[in-house]
Amino acid sequence: MSKVTLSAFHALSLEEKEMVLNWRNDDDVRKWMFTQAIIPLSDHLNYIDSLPSRKDRAYFLVKNENEAIGVIDFTNITAQSADIGLYAKPMLKGMGKVLMHEIIAYGFYVLKVETLISEVLKENESAIRLYKKFDFKETDRRENIIVMELKNENR
Repeated sequence: MSKVTLSAFHALSLEEKEMVLNWRNDDDVRKWMFTQAIIPLSDHLNYIDSLPSRKDRAYFLVKNENEAIGVIDFTNITAQSADIGLYAKPMLKGMGKVLMHEIIAYGFYVLKVETLISEVLKENESAIRLYKKFDFKETDRRENIIVMELKNENR
């Protein structure tokens, strides 16, 4: 079985922080984000520097066998729920399942939330398929967004 590790963004090297930003700013990643503008390095680093003092969010670089494969994040963290997000290293296929396993494990067993929530652009069919594979249920639609949730009782 492969060894998957999570590294908190604030603990990353400058090189890793730059790598994550390059992934996030990649056209194939950015087109699925709510904020589609290119993020400057200074903004990215300032945001990462703010993370250790925040209890409402957590961002992780995910590595599989020491190879960086993607990012998972948790925002709006409360005792009941957390909003989630993920993106794989550009051009690296088939990592969605690994990233989703890590989201579910961290969300339910570390954060101990009852519900994981994802807001997905309705055109992002591959993400919607991935969420459905993991038993996320559609709970709402707003304009071009589909809200999907996974309850801990469903595990």
